[in-house]
Amino acid sequence: MEDLIVARCSKVHRIYVLGGRGTCCSDDPRLPGGRHPLAGQHPKNQQIFGGPGGGTSSPQSSTTTIPQQIVVEGDAKVDIVVLVYPGVSCDVKLDVHLVGEGAEANIYGAYVCGGDEKVKIAVDMHHDVPHCNSRQLFKGIAGGRSRVDFYGKIIVAQDAQRTEAYQENHNILLSDEAKVDTKPQLEIYADDVKCSHGATIGRLNEEEQFYMRSRGISLEDAKVLQMISFVAPVLENIPDETQRDALAAQLEESIRNIVKNM
Repeated sequence: MEDLIVARCSKVHRIYVLGGRGTCCSDDPRLPGGRHPLAGQHPKNQQIFGGPGGGTSSPQSSTTTIPQQIVVEGDAKVDIVVLVYPGVSCDVKLDVHLVGEGAEANIYGAYVCGGDEKVKIAVDMHHDVPHCNSRQLFKGIAGGRSRVDFYGKIIVAQDAQRTEAYQENHNILLSDEAKVDTKPQLEIYADDVKCSHGATIGRLNEEEQFYMRSRGISLEDAKVLQMISFVAPVLENIPDETQRDALAAQLEESIRNIVKNM
């Protein structure tokens, strides 16, 4: 796995897939678990990486780690998408520095847990210079006895005026034993900025389920539709349609398996 990404006057797109079918194959020794089978189907400056587990490994036996430092220079843009499928424990740490005016960084993530997984996600977004934009959007589903810890921080330096930075973390709990801790933070030293953060933890909407069942949709299908719709805003940021559809299909299959065991 790359330890450092430096974007210089270009657009860089990375997709990290932890779990899911076929992610155990490896044709690059630098990557833990190797490239995802879709790795060859990406446009220039877009890469997709897979982690170990294949969606079936025990979270006690293996924890996947993504250490990542990202430096975005002037007028460059970085988009990161992180997808965590059931059956994989992981420790995702992203340290992002916007160091040139006009730089932009967008971090999107979705995680689905249905067993004993332990998912840790930490994002530090550093706005070091003026006129930069960033967005963080993470959405998660936690069932079984899984544990999710989300830590997100936006740091705006004193000279980083005209900054726009937004952070969101939204979660759905599927069981009483699952636990989510979310800690969004703002650390702002400039005064001409637009920044916000927010976090929610809730349950599936039973009124929506009742409505769908009144239209002939089974309870299982209703719950699957709710969960897919919930994480869809993250998947929409995968630009390649073939990749997006393949990863969404795997995610739907994983969600359906969780619902069957609820």
